[in-house]
Amino acid sequence: MKETNGRRSNFIDPDGNLNSNIELLFSLFPTSDLKVKNVSIVGKKGVIVYFRSLVNEEKIELFATNLLEYKEDLFQFFYSHTTATKIVEDIEKSLLLGKGIVFIEGEVKAFIYSVEDFPKRTFTPPSIDNSIKGSKISFVETIELNMGLLRRFIQSRNLLFKETKIGTDNKTFVNLAYIDGVVKPELVAEIESKLAAIKFDSALNASQLAQMLEKYPLSLFPQLVTTERPDIAAESLENGKVVILLDRSSEVVILPGSFISFFKSIDDSSTRPAISLFYFFLRVIALFITLYLPGIYISVVSFNYDVVPLKLIISIGESRANVPFDPLVEAIIMEITLEMLREAAIRLPTPISTTVGVVGGIVIGQAAVQAGIVSNIMVIVVAITAISSFIIPNYDMASSLRILRFPIMLMASIFGIIGIIASTMIIMAHALKLSSYTESYSQPVSPFDFKGLKKKYKNSALSLLFKQHIMNQKKRK
Repeated sequence: MKETNGRRSNFIDPDGNLNSNIELLFSLFPTSDLKVKNVSIVGKKGVIVYFRSLVNEEKIELFATNLLEYKEDLFQFFYSHTTATKIVEDIEKSLLLGKGIVFIEGEVKAFIYSVEDFPKRTFTPPSIDNSIKGSKISFVETIELNMGLLRRFIQSRNLLFKETKIGTDNKTFVNLAYIDGVVKPELVAEIESKLAAIKFDSALNASQLAQMLEKYPLSLFPQLVTTERPDIAAESLENGKVVILLDRSSEVVILPGSFISFFKSIDDSSTRPAISLFYFFLRVIALFITLYLPGIYISVVSFNYDVVPLKLIISIGESRANVPFDPLVEAIIMEITLEMLREAAIRLPTPISTTVGVVGGIVIGQAAVQAGIVSNIMVIVVAITAISSFIIPNYDMASSLRILRFPIMLMASIFGIIGIIASTMIIMAHALKLSSYTESYSQPVSPFDFKGLKKKYKNSALSLLFKQHIMNQKKRK
């Protein structure tokens, strides 16, 4: 390997020395899975260099056999089946992409041959974004397969992909998907600019990339939606949004995001309108219960007991008669215990996690009440709060709301109902300040977009079916 001024050359050996080129690659990749296979090419010594973990070795053997059996102009065969290069960086990238590199003694070029066979899994049902009536297939970790999956859902020539790379060290392929004529061009341009500005070493999954793309990374509210469901991604594309596909990630990023988009489910478009509306309002109620129920309990017990009926106050007082802790400490003990149980259920194998979640909650709750550490009412409050947080369909938003209720509990323990009102005003002011690229985070509530809602309703499947029904009725008359 030749160097100039102590620096590595950007080109392979100019004399085509086989040993120098092999040493060059092993200096770049001093690893055990870099393999060298000796071959004979028109009486000349040659090698095929590849990563054993990234290639199909049967293709390597077939290629080596073809080299031995080929009777015509061998170099014509090379130039028609391979790509020639002298640049070390191109060789390095090709190896990492699972290609084989052929060196021939005396040849001043290396030949890149496609033999890649990446580890990949088959399509499986979604494991996070569960649905009753939605598609039973999810994205996988291979970007080409995910692009094909989107093509299956949106069979239109207007579905376009733009490829780029992010990361300074571990570069990752990224594809922007959007529907031409539906998406705003300025949105695509802004996202491309943001991707180009990313200077992180690597992005290993969609959630990491989403945090890099957020305008307010320190906010507790997630501003971009990530999903493993292709039907949700396809619906978002049809609504004028951009979907970012990341290689090696089984989720995609949907942007721009809004607060209300975290409370939608793919089942909303598959069920009857009245039922869909009912469940949406149920999620809104779950939002308020998740945020405020423990704080309201603390406020009522500590300060504002005069707003509660007398019989209920007596019941709460009897329940707390033997509890030595302040309501805030009591609530924090139970909330932290619940969060530990939830985290344990996630980390354990599925057959065990269900048992731990159910049995652990019942046993610990009952034991804590009998020991006089917490009250019966507190156990009920925490249980209802936990169930409400599970109703919220997006995991990231549910986690943020669980964190937010702790400062609300603290404010309630200091100022009572006034503290809860003040916390609400702070949260609302923060949410109104947020934006997600070309949209306000709080839209369509603020600013209220009646025309946009009306246009969306006119283009909805329900509206089109209703219009078709009216036209059929007129024809029959």
